Amino acid sequence: MGSIFRFKRFEVEQSGCAMKINTDGVLLGALAQHPHPEHILDIGTGTGVIALMLAQRFDTARIDAVEIDAQAAERAHSNFSCSSFSGRLNTIQGSFEAIAAKGKYDLIVSNPPFYVNSLHNTNDRKKLARHTDHTFFQAMASFSAGALKENGILQLILPCELAMEVADMARAVGLVLVEEVRVKSYSNTEYIRSIISLTKGMPHKLIRTTLIIYDDKGVYSQSYRDLLRDFFLAF
Repeated sequence: MGSIFRFKRFEVEQSGCAMKINTDGVLLGALAQHPHPEHILDIGTGTGVIALMLAQRFDTARIDAVEIDAQAAERAHSNFSCSSFSGRLNTIQGSFEAIAAKGKYDLIVSNPPFYVNSLHNTNDRKKLARHTDHTFFQAMASFSAGALKENGILQLILPCELAMEVADMARAVGLVLVEEVRVKSYSNTEYIRSIISLTKGMPHKLIRTTLIIYDDKGVYSQSYRDLLRDFFLAF
């Protein structure tokens, strides 16, 4: 399999990135929502795929994509430069905590590391991409609470149990869980991921929906196909 992943309106070169394109990333890129985002931040952009998907979906939004790994940041910058959205995409190499962004963003998204307190990968770059601990999520929640505009939204994709833990951390800094999309591979299997939406303000009625990826082995569900129809060549 080649290192280039081709979408309908852009291509993503993955060589040099510890984490390749995966289902989590494309789900978040397709499901992240805001009524009219002017300024978006993608935390841990990796190859840049989520930022590119958001640039396609929100055709006037300006997107900052921050990546702590220098090699991945360089690859994302290259992918952005080769796309038709290059004028609205900006790569930042470094930590999100170093960004001066008070009240700047309408939407913050992240497909973050989530192997919390597990046996860490011995490969340093994969460890950086895959693993974290709870202090990372506490820092992200605190940063987002300050960096979001008044009606801004933070959206993350995580394993279900961790998603609820992160929602609790976010509530402590004034971000309220308003929506959860729970993802399962098949209708008769357990939930494997949650996409959570958190915003500033008073508690809302929580909206919960389910997305099923497959109808049968190797057969994508119609919901999944519809969600990614504008992106995947096969759909």
